[in-house]
Amino acid sequence: MTSNDDPGPLATYLRVRRELVRPEAVGIPDTGNRRVPGLRREEVAFLAGVSSDYYVRLEQGRDRHPSEQVLVSIAQALQLDEDATAYLLKLAASPGRRRRRSGSPEKVGDGIRTLIGTWPLTPAYVHSAYMDILAANPLAVALSPFNAPGHNSVIAAFLEPELRSLHADWEEMTARVVPYLRSVAGPDVDEPRLVEIVGELSIRSERFRKLWARQDVKHKSSGTSLLRHPQVGPLELHYEKLLVPGAPGQTLVTYHAEPGSDSEERLRLLASLNGAAHPSADAERSTADS
Repeated sequence: MTSNDDPGPLATYLRVRRELVRPEAVGIPDTGNRRVPGLRREEVAFLAGVSSDYYVRLEQGRDRHPSEQVLVSIAQALQLDEDATAYLLKLAASPGRRRRRSGSPEKVGDGIRTLIGTWPLTPAYVHSAYMDILAANPLAVALSPFNAPGHNSVIAAFLEPELRSLHADWEEMTARVVPYLRSVAGPDVDEPRLVEIVGELSIRSERFRKLWARQDVKHKSSGTSLLRHPQVGPLELHYEKLLVPGAPGQTLVTYHAEPGSDSEERLRLLASLNGAAHPSADAERSTADS
């Protein structure tokens, strides 16, 4: 391998994650004369129970398909959680065993479109593996116009001032969305659509660039969003992210407020103000527009 060769995503992931582990976190005293951030290669090798030479080959990309047993040991040494360990295993899988996505435009099934269209107080949309919005019900669009089909959730999160104003927890939200994108997009980091998204955001957003460089992976499928809606005021909404059966890569995202809460009343007002309170008509219009 020459110095100009790409060592590959597995090698890059190992190096970045190694540099993020503090020595004291794994019981190694910090003597103050360390020249590298995080752990040294030989320290990871020792903790994982592999030879230093072998671990160096992995980080240099000279061995790209180690055994699962070795990878699990390295994951433990690097203190990777379940999501990050699963991602590490996928990176080392043979390209032939990875799921390849079709280049044809993605479509959302009529059943899912009709279902979300019948939810008068539940904003809901469907996104692709690269977080392109594929379908949305009227209340989701009333919540944010960037929830409408044709937008990309990650690009909007970092580049649209309206979304920064909408999210009272913008810092936390953006810190969640980048590891989530990596988790749902999977290990094929050279997929054209992912390259396009990452390229644009790396140029236009310093925050995205720093977060993406960390190589964090986290499939957070539920949580709470704190919003400041320009029409109805503060909203505390709980979200759920569910994989769509029979549609690889598609995820259904729903939001709901606690029953009887101020947020539920504001959500009801938002539906009324934006004509989203008549689900059957909106569902028919959404399907017709698609």
